[in-house]
Amino acid sequence: MAKAKTTAPVFRCSECSWSTAKWVGRCGECQAWGTVEQAGAAKAGVTAAGPVTEAARPIGSVAIEAARSRPTGVGEFDRALGGGLVQGAVILLAGEPGVGKSTLLLDVTARWAHEAGRALYVTGEESAAQVRLRAERTGAVADHLYLAAETDLSAVLGHVDEVRPSLLVLDSVQTVSSPAVDGAAGGVTQVREVAASLIRVAKDRGIATILVGHVTKDGSIAGPRVLEHLVDVVLHFEGDRHSRLRLVRTVKNRFGPADEVGCFDLTDTGIRSLADPTGLFLSRHATPVPGTCITVTLEGRRPLLGEVQALVATSALATPRRANSGLDSSRVAMVLAVLERRGQVRLSNSDVYTSTVGGAKLSEPSTDLALLLAVASAASGSPLPAGLTALGEVGLAGEIRRVSGLSRRLAEAERMGFTTALVPSESSGTDVRPSGRLPPLPGPVPGGIRVIEVADVGQALAASGPNAGLAADSPQHT
Repeated sequence: MAKAKTTAPVFRCSECSWSTAKWVGRCGECQAWGTVEQAGAAKAGVTAAGPVTEAARPIGSVAIEAARSRPTGVGEFDRALGGGLVQGAVILLAGEPGVGKSTLLLDVTARWAHEAGRALYVTGEESAAQVRLRAERTGAVADHLYLAAETDLSAVLGHVDEVRPSLLVLDSVQTVSSPAVDGAAGGVTQVREVAASLIRVAKDRGIATILVGHVTKDGSIAGPRVLEHLVDVVLHFEGDRHSRLRLVRTVKNRFGPADEVGCFDLTDTGIRSLADPTGLFLSRHATPVPGTCITVTLEGRRPLLGEVQALVATSALATPRRANSGLDSSRVAMVLAVLERRGQVRLSNSDVYTSTVGGAKLSEPSTDLALLLAVASAASGSPLPAGLTALGEVGLAGEIRRVSGLSRRLAEAERMGFTTALVPSESSGTDVRPSGRLPPLPGPVPGGIRVIEVADVGQALAASGPNAGLAADSPQHT
């Protein structure tokens, strides 16, 4: 008799669906660890049609009230969410340890309990007493805020049945495990099961749910990538340990824009929204100081002023030192090379130090012109004119390139009291029209900002020099 064939098991990666005939600890395609699992045998046959949960309706007759957002009372958090929390929405908030995720969410749940209804805060990383101490310190104690310390998924669902909250916070999803699934808490299988169960409960009962997520050492969200696909909103909580500024950056949002940024100030007494955080990024000088220049960056759709500082000193080393803080090292090196080659500013025998103010990180190309002017000012020892801001990207040929969102940047600079702005000559205006031509700058505005167009590094240095009178021969608009 012929021997019956036996089918070898198939192991498949849960991240990229790469398959192999034997189990391995690391995926051979995406190089992810612990994502290869045995796949179940495929069932033969065609799936037949079954009963539907709800009949399909014309899109115009579908009610939209259930998808409207409800403010939480924390202005900058609502801004990042696109207006507030939506009934049944599931939000993933990820950030580094100690950045302030728990403090922010404790404040959100307390305000929600005061204004909107019951809130349940489940912690798997701390005891209930520890959370209560933080709530006392930050003023986040509310009558309708319920607190539980659990690491078992069934117990968490039991608390949801008992409290019946309208807002659920789980801190964090990596610390909760399900006894019905193999693996340790925080593993790929456990995180997927916990998230899927909570998402199902949130959708069925209309509970707004916030899941706190850990991040890996490279800054990405820990756990399976499918977790980010399942949730409705993905937020990144960012901040430097040595700075009070915290940013909530929207990465994914099914209910609003996905490029919003919320700004917060983290202090010993709690966390508060910063509707106008520009003051954290500027230093105050009684008189202009050489080596400083102001620029305007865009964080999402929000314009923020930032200050670039530079110091140029004679070097005693064979290879002069280049050090920077808060700026992209490769862009700094490029701007210094362009300044020396195209602007005729000798830097090969000098140490150059560049930095930002307030712990801000300026990686946008629009800060190139401000960096170039700050270094040139430090090298010459002459301060830039008071009330000057610079916007533009510097090319290797010495040209000053167009930047996006110029109108918003100029409006923010004018609001903060700046009187003069250096902008690229090809970006005279705000946006490109469909025809490809740039519209002219607006006409005279009482108290408006003076705009000077510069085409290359030479014109920028001449327009900002101490003896140029802000380049009287350069094209100007007011």
